[in-house]
Amino acid sequence: MEQYTDPRYQPEQYVEITLPDWAKNATVYELNIRQFSAEGSFKAVEPQLARLKKMGVDIIWLMPVQPIGEIHRKGTLGSYYSVKDYLAVNPEFGTVEDFRSLVSAIHKAGMYVIIDWVANHTSWDNSLVTAHPDWYRKSRKNTFQSTRWRDYDDIIEFDYKDPELRKYMTDALKFWIREYDIDGFRCDIASFIPIDFWENAREELDAIKPVFMLAEAEDRELHRKAFDVTYNWTLWNILHQIALNERSVKILTEAYIAEHVSIFPKEGIRLNFLDNHDKNSWEGDQYSNFGDALKAATVFTVIMDGMPLVYSGQEAGLDRSLEFFEKDPIDWKPHENEALYTTLFSLKHQNRALWNGKYGGEMVRIVNDRMDQVISVVREKDGDKVLAFINLSDDPGRVQFDTSFDTGTYTNLFTGKEQKVPDTMILDMIPWEYVILHHEEKNG
Repeated sequence: MEQYTDPRYQPEQYVEITLPDWAKNATVYELNIRQFSAEGSFKAVEPQLARLKKMGVDIIWLMPVQPIGEIHRKGTLGSYYSVKDYLAVNPEFGTVEDFRSLVSAIHKAGMYVIIDWVANHTSWDNSLVTAHPDWYRKSRKNTFQSTRWRDYDDIIEFDYKDPELRKYMTDALKFWIREYDIDGFRCDIASFIPIDFWENAREELDAIKPVFMLAEAEDRELHRKAFDVTYNWTLWNILHQIALNERSVKILTEAYIAEHVSIFPKEGIRLNFLDNHDKNSWEGDQYSNFGDALKAATVFTVIMDGMPLVYSGQEAGLDRSLEFFEKDPIDWKPHENEALYTTLFSLKHQNRALWNGKYGGEMVRIVNDRMDQVISVVREKDGDKVLAFINLSDDPGRVQFDTSFDTGTYTNLFTGKEQKVPDTMILDMIPWEYVILHHEEKNG
């Protein structure tokens, strides 16, 4: 049969950038320097790096490390995201040498480091305000203004219509790559900034070295030429609703996963999380009400297509929202969460089915007879395979699964025992129970 060659009908790859090879099965840890230790310093992070590496962390995301503005400061210490100087290090955390030492220590531990980047706005006392007032948006009264429609009085917003601002901000990004050898950026409210700025910045950064770019945004278009990973706010919201018994599993499978596998670019990666510095609703007064639901949701965020995120303290069972503008150190104590993350991340590293983006396997539904309460899925890649059966409800019961396409012998992730999977699998599941079975191709 003659091959059809008309270029008008050939499929095109949407994503044009290349994920760094080291990120193909990576996990991310958001590190809140201020609250990570009693000292709240760069130096105090270093003794914990071996523990994070052992847990399975690959990428350390440092929340903003630059000095914080003092004019209209929120609280005593201010917001990380009110940047006073793009090219300096916050003395609250230590010296330039301390920061350089931390980056080096992260690399020596076998991990990578990205820093938070706030390109949308600055503090009121950033030197750019007086040097380049024309770089900022103005109100109808011709005064500086904070992010429109938001209560952010401690910052004022840039106007990216100015080419000189774009050049300055791109050079500032390049400075941190060249000067400190960081590996990329997490970019704050990335969708508030014109996408053509990010696309050019990515090209210029990649010319120095392959970088990893994470956007605090959910826009599909950001993946084309700018960002490797975008936020998964939608998944966070759905899992939270399910845990509160406000929605059934069908909202997850039929409204979210069906859309994800159909329209989201396979080369693109979503950041799967239950907590970060903006989203703390799994904690506080409601924490005790979630119980096992939190663990079941945690398991799903790692099994789900995407890159999992751990926020500082989650592995220690953090049961409150950390203060943002004041000192509020994490209470580090042994907790079962750390073992759970360690087990799940080990599987993610070794089993190709769970790798990120195009390197991993597609989410395929396994039909069961309680589809409104139990999610069952298989992912497969290059002979590696993971089967997940998760009761995302507080109802117990017997569940029957059609596993006729997935028969064989697997290893149970949490018991270590072999488990046979027949044509029809039957499980008596308690509320929020999860069973994860896996197989790795020995010669892969």
